[in-house]
Amino acid sequence: MNWLTSLSKVLFFLFLLGFNSSYSQKTFEEYKSLYPDSNEIVIKDYQSYSISIEGKKLKILSSNEFESQILTDIGINNNEESFSYSDLITLIDYKAFTKNTIKGKDKIINVTQSNEKKDNSGSIFHDDIKLRQLIFPNLEVGSKKNYSYQREFTDPFLLHRFIFGNGFPTENATLEVILDKNINIGYSVFNDPNNKIEFNQFERKGKKVYQWSLKNINAFKFEDNTLGVLYDLPNINVYIKDYTIDNKTISVLGNIERLYAYYKNFINQINKTEDEELKNLAIEITKNEKTEIEKVKKIFYWVKDNINYIAFEEAYAGFIPRESSLVFQRKFGDCKDMAALINSMAKYANVNNVHICWIGTRSIPYTYAELSTPSVDNHMIAVYDNKGEYIFLDATDKQTKFGIPTDFIQDKEALVSYGDTFKIIKVPVVSAQDNLVDEVINVSIDNDKLLGSGSMFFNGYNRTEMLYNLKDSKDKLRFDIIKGIVIKGNNKFNLKDYKEQNILDKDKSYIIDFNFEIPNYIINVDNEIYVNLFLDQNITQLSLNDDRKSNYDLKYLTKSAAKYILQVPKNYKLKHLPSNFSLSNDLVDVNFKFESKNDTVHLDATFTLKKMTLQVTDFKLWNESLYKIKEAYSETIILEKK
Repeated sequence: MNWLTSLSKVLFFLFLLGFNSSYSQKTFEEYKSLYPDSNEIVIKDYQSYSISIEGKKLKILSSNEFESQILTDIGINNNEESFSYSDLITLIDYKAFTKNTIKGKDKIINVTQSNEKKDNSGSIFHDDIKLRQLIFPNLEVGSKKNYSYQREFTDPFLLHRFIFGNGFPTENATLEVILDKNINIGYSVFNDPNNKIEFNQFERKGKKVYQWSLKNINAFKFEDNTLGVLYDLPNINVYIKDYTIDNKTISVLGNIERLYAYYKNFINQINKTEDEELKNLAIEITKNEKTEIEKVKKIFYWVKDNINYIAFEEAYAGFIPRESSLVFQRKFGDCKDMAALINSMAKYANVNNVHICWIGTRSIPYTYAELSTPSVDNHMIAVYDNKGEYIFLDATDKQTKFGIPTDFIQDKEALVSYGDTFKIIKVPVVSAQDNLVDEVINVSIDNDKLLGSGSMFFNGYNRTEMLYNLKDSKDKLRFDIIKGIVIKGNNKFNLKDYKEQNILDKDKSYIIDFNFEIPNYIINVDNEIYVNLFLDQNITQLSLNDDRKSNYDLKYLTKSAAKYILQVPKNYKLKHLPSNFSLSNDLVDVNFKFESKNDTVHLDATFTLKKMTLQVTDFKLWNESLYKIKEAYSETIILEKK
């Protein structure tokens, strides 16, 4: 008997231990009746871990099974499924097929089109995750998609989370963990406030079994501008706490100290050899700086400007930074490499309080207290500890200036390495004032046309976002992007020319100076002219649907301060000036102030966003606020002939 045959029998035995596949299935007509608005129904979503001790080591095998049924012609188009694995979570075997019922008999058509591709899910820090793409053949209304796969987890610290639900209704979702009796696990359940997940713990054939099941899960509606499904869908994170071999208990996870001990192994052996060339560079670029903070800033900007961000991972390279000498020579690296390089250069410049830290982006909702496992992190950066004031040094973002964190780690916890000890510190939320968009627009009237010139000043994350959108665009493409940024009035807006300032200077506002005209903007009635000075009303487009279920994430706090100055034409005088407007609540502060000065009319309009992520309970107030703002936008200035 060869090893593959033996392994297949072992896996089949584990499957019998781990899962009773006798889910009661309904007929196609019953599913169709129960889910008339769905194109597909997930009948079974099952995952198991079988954790045992073999050869005085942990052996972790995972089995997954999935079955769904196509309910409509539209559902036929969903012929693709996929699952993940890596060098640390190796794929043992998989099987996939379409099942069609013809004249009461099942016909199996195996999947033959299967591709491996890299996972581009957007995580900044991960191992070499691959996706196995399955294309199901011969789908028709009533077809069932079936696939199963087995993986081995070679690192006991890296068990996956299980998420209950997806974009289709799910009849049965189950997670099982089957353990030897000398292995202990922990787990954390999220987004199950009413305890709908059924939990059972029992013994089966001498093994401990933990089982979580949820039935009749509604289809999850994926909506735009959310922080991610982990904030909405029920999910379970299972981790191994410890196991005993020969009366010796070996700890794995269960608290922050254990997690840090695991992480520390990845960084305590790097950059032990001095790199003379890198040291000379660090000393050279900081030699004229008198303070530590100025030195750190120089190093941070050098890494931003000279090291290209490229994520490329193999096995533990997803966790271990590369040697800084190699990153320096190659001029590229990932987030871990950049963090370690900043740390090394700071030490060469005699700054010893720049530390490496682990952090989760805002797509991950967990704190370290809630979940002390690698699932809480997906990013690494450096942190400068300036006597208890922390400056977060994330070089993966080319544009964000020194002193503020990247927008996607705001309000998150960071696990900072201090050698044998660690600190957990909170990343601040950057104030709206630091992300100010300031603009001054001068306009005049030429018959029915509005002529104007203006300057827009972008700061903080608004600066970062504008320059990210522009990237290296040139000529007509850059012109069109700039036009989309500065557009005023309506879609007849004509950008005549523009000039940019401070593109490369991260410490200054990015400025666009521009000239424009808007044809047919002015309304002439008899001897009167009607002008609406609210030339930017984009905020009113952000009203939220009443049936929205997920949070609405605006990424960062922001403030806009616009000054519009209208030159009153000769032979005209001001007849009507709109009333001032103000609105203040938990979400926004808004102020519109009109003023007549000599032969000009001024409008100062400020808008301040006070909450970064709107919860469902905020939607009513948000929409009411936008409605009031929209009403204020409708007010016009009236000029009349003298």
